[in-house]
Amino acid sequence: MRLVIAKCQVNYAGRLTAHLPMAVRLIMVKADGSVLVHSDGGSYKPLNWMSPPCTLVEDDHVWTVQSTKTDDRLVIEIEELLHDTHFDLGEDPGLVKDGVEAHLQRLLAENVETFGAGWRLVRREYPTPIGPVDLLCRDESGATVAVEIKRRGEIDGVEQLTRYVELLDRDPHLSPVRGVFAAQEIRPQARTLAGDRGITCVTVDYDALRGLDDPSTRLF
Repeated sequence: MRLVIAKCQVNYAGRLTAHLPMAVRLIMVKADGSVLVHSDGGSYKPLNWMSPPCTLVEDDHVWTVQSTKTDDRLVIEIEELLHDTHFDLGEDPGLVKDGVEAHLQRLLAENVETFGAGWRLVRREYPTPIGPVDLLCRDESGATVAVEIKRRGEIDGVEQLTRYVELLDRDPHLSPVRGVFAAQEIRPQARTLAGDRGITCVTVDYDALRGLDDPSTRLF
């Protein structure tokens, strides 16, 4: 990982346009190729970013980050470089889910027909270079489906699933791949983003899956 603190301005162009005026910001360049621009407050989320696959070209004080799949481009103009360092974080062991989320994942792995008749499980915790997919399944037509499971569905969960789907879709043995975002509760913003990304949201009844009621979900 590379961490840069710089006085800079940022312009994003592509499917949407955005501008960050000149200010001191933190720029993160991760090993997976993603570039994220953070401020020192307001949110844990970046102000702007480019997800992989993308290329980073540094020309004097201008960084150009170009998506290799779309026309999206992130341009960072650095007026003053204050700090520039590299860290090797090593291999990440992945996210350890809490008891409820882990149990929910196991229950859905054992009952994938919850998502629809004719579904079958390919593998739980399917490995990818950017982390394991909770469930990799085949639907009733045999198409590949990546399922991300959360106790509470937030925007970052949708972003995570989007990266998995984009990565898996490059594998000709799996493509085409679609995504299902499953959670006990899904926030409206996450549902809107999922719809924009072509991801299906499933609200899961945890108690029903535990056998306290008839197994059921609500699909939207």
